[in-house]
Amino acid sequence: MVSITQMTLEDSFKIRDIDRSETIDLIYTCRNEVLEEIKTGHECPNWQEDDYTAIISRYEVELANGGTAFGAYDGDKLVGFGVLANTFRGKEKDRLQIDLMYVTRDYRRQGIGSRIMDELSKAAIEKGAKYLYISSTETESAVNFYTSRGSAITSEVDEELFEKEPDDIHMIKRL
Repeated sequence: MVSITQMTLEDSFKIRDIDRSETIDLIYTCRNEVLEEIKTGHECPNWQEDDYTAIISRYEVELANGGTAFGAYDGDKLVGFGVLANTFRGKEKDRLQIDLMYVTRDYRRQGIGSRIMDELSKAAIEKGAKYLYISSTETESAVNFYTSRGSAITSEVDEELFEKEPDDIHMIKRL
């Protein structure tokens, strides 16, 4: 049975349990708030050591600065996690970003991501946010996940996040 619990700064090493590999058949681009499909057929590999180091560092910076993380555990093994950033965004400063969100390959499509997102949403509401801001990878699986959870393409793209990840699909979800 997979349990969802709040993670701490000291849990960062557990991120190495995550297998982010995925078969990607379709990606999206977004132009004028309209998604355009691009067929692709490749296997996205698991993270390499540099990738793990970067993700763990990003996790640690967010948590050290007041961010919140939830993990999905199968026993002691981390099988999914999500991080809610602590910086309010948007013109009204009413949006908190889902900074990281991953479910390991063998555990996808079992509701784990939804459970993590529910916990991140509750934490965002407790902090006073009215929306979640999502800079989603452009893969069909990620975009479909977020849209199935009530997210939509945003007309107010966060410039800082867009500069970091211009290929991402920028979305918001009303809380």
